[in-house]
Amino acid sequence: MKQLFLNVKDGTTKLIDQPIPTVKENMALVESLYTVVSAGTERGLASFGGKNLIQKAIERPDQVKKVLEKLSTDGIVTTMESAFNKLAEPMPMGYSGVGRVISCGQGVTEVQAGDLVAMVGTAYHCEINRVSRTMLTKVPEELTDCRQAAFCALGGIALEGIHQAEVVPGETVAVIGMGLVGHIVCRILDAYGCDVIGYDVADKSLPGTRLKAFLNSNEDHVVDTSKSLTRGRGVDKVIIAAAADSNAPMDLAAAITRDRGIICMIGVTQMNIDRRPYYERELSFRIARSYGAGRYDTTYEEMGIDYPIGYVRFTEGRNIEEFVRLLTQKRVDVSDLITHEIPFEQAAKAYEMITKNPDHERYIGVLLKYGENEEKWKNTVKNTKAKKSVSREKIRLGLIGAGNFVRSTMLPAMKETGKYEFCGLATTGGVGGAQANDGTPFAYTTNNYKKLLADPEIDLIAVSTRHSSHAKFVVEALNAGKSVYCEKPLCLTLEELEQIKAAYEASDGELFCGLNRRHAPLIRQIKKELKTDQIPAVYDFISNAGYIPKDHWVHDETSGGGRILGEACHYVDLIQYLDGSRLTSLQVTAAENAAYPMNDNVLITLRFASGAAGNIVYTSMGSRKYPKEQLRVFSNGAVYEMDNFIRLKKYGSSRSVKEKLEQDKGIKAEYEYMFQVLKGKCRNETVQDAFLGQELLIRAMQKVKEA
Repeated sequence: MKQLFLNVKDGTTKLIDQPIPTVKENMALVESLYTVVSAGTERGLASFGGKNLIQKAIERPDQVKKVLEKLSTDGIVTTMESAFNKLAEPMPMGYSGVGRVISCGQGVTEVQAGDLVAMVGTAYHCEINRVSRTMLTKVPEELTDCRQAAFCALGGIALEGIHQAEVVPGETVAVIGMGLVGHIVCRILDAYGCDVIGYDVADKSLPGTRLKAFLNSNEDHVVDTSKSLTRGRGVDKVIIAAAADSNAPMDLAAAITRDRGIICMIGVTQMNIDRRPYYERELSFRIARSYGAGRYDTTYEEMGIDYPIGYVRFTEGRNIEEFVRLLTQKRVDVSDLITHEIPFEQAAKAYEMITKNPDHERYIGVLLKYGENEEKWKNTVKNTKAKKSVSREKIRLGLIGAGNFVRSTMLPAMKETGKYEFCGLATTGGVGGAQANDGTPFAYTTNNYKKLLADPEIDLIAVSTRHSSHAKFVVEALNAGKSVYCEKPLCLTLEELEQIKAAYEASDGELFCGLNRRHAPLIRQIKKELKTDQIPAVYDFISNAGYIPKDHWVHDETSGGGRILGEACHYVDLIQYLDGSRLTSLQVTAAENAAYPMNDNVLITLRFASGAAGNIVYTSMGSRKYPKEQLRVFSNGAVYEMDNFIRLKKYGSSRSVKEKLEQDKGIKAEYEYMFQVLKGKCRNETVQDAFLGQELLIRAMQKVKEA
């Protein structure tokens, strides 16, 4: 199937081939019929992409601030590489459409295969989309013009603004900004029995949008005219649907609103509130959060867990359901707003029109129309851009999963070594596979990971999926006779660990875990100078890990296992490597803080057979301006101080400093080490440490939970 992506670096668009996604629990696969090209949101993104770096920086000072913070801790080269990699990553476009259900995952009971549905959120410009059950609604066959249902996201945005403004039938409501969303707001308000006054800088009124009046917001007497239309009282409610760089819509809204009226923002403008009118008339200002309750909540949007109707009447899903009801009962009609239907294959023309408009066309509602394409049903897609090596010296890689770490770090580092050939990529769908393939083309992409396990061309299976699935893929790959590289953590339970050990012992393949810190050059230098076989050392490591929201999947017991098992294993392994003797005990003490209930603020105490002791501080409470990772080693009258993998200070009879421009956490060196092992040039000396460290960490975290 094909999906449309935007190149944020230069503003161009491209269609990328992908396998059809697999259906998941609480989700449905939907074959697209029409998707909406937003002349507001998508035009803004495309225009941003077409700007140069300085213009981008001026427009997004918040991102510049993040870059500067990273620069102060990670070094200039690492920071710039990260920023440019992010800009180079293609962005999926689209968020509103209509289509037919192909199949439903477990838990989806509201619709079935063959149903016509309106969909939002992951309703990308894509031939087949995977959409949560909470973000789609059935479209009755009575709605003969199904194109109108494609505008469901914009209808949801309009309805959420109306709900937040607490509009009551019979009120007079001002709508500032008469673009596509503005017209939809006006039509819904009219259907609800309200008088509507439209405002814009140019006359954008349409016969199909029934207004009490249209007023030019730039006219000198616009406030007086507004009052004359409302018996001198002012409008009851204001919904700002404008997209503007100025504060003019906010100022106008405050001037025309009656005593104790409500102003709601659903557009994008400056929001500087003048205290005087708000104080004198006790006005209320609100912002509607996109399509409604549930937006940006992963439990709602990804896991498909709905909010009880007794507590939340209009969620995202129920807002689009209401919009479809209004369309079906012909209380609202948006067919006249459709000015263009463009074949999906010619999507670039749509973006050229909404950004540059070389032919000066009048447009409001722009749809992409999807035709028949037998190729979209393929489970495996070959990539003609992939370069097949004639040399058998390279390690032929099969990758399961294509998350952010894979795209931003793992694949670029592997490519840089020149020692890997990218044969097969397996994902269940989504945008990650296309983004990974764009930067590092694989010979083929599939939605069935077992194809990689059965491929005789593949030497090494890399696993980079959610933590709970690591053990399953590792065991299956080892049983298939493949060598395996698993991103940390290796597993989440002792039972899984035993299964991995058994599979490893019975397999001819090698096993590596992505514990790369031991391979970092500055760590290797410390190891080289230490004499831990003669004199025990004391190790102190600080991980200023940063806050991750409570609803992030990594905190979930079933899928993520928590941050200590998922990330602190890095630092246990690093100290294991430095000391070189057997890790004999590991204890975890968790801080008790109601504001941080995820057990991600802990002290980890290590003891070694050599007599050495180690301490790891892992915390999410610190400032992001402070370095993320710091190590102190005390041994034989010397102190080694490693700062964020860019600086190493040694204090002994004299003081020395080694500083690098580029942060190096050992990722590339780890992949070069794996190559050496797989080619028989050295022994795998890392896997047993990974087994032991993970076992002790799992046992210690079990005690924390039982306490």
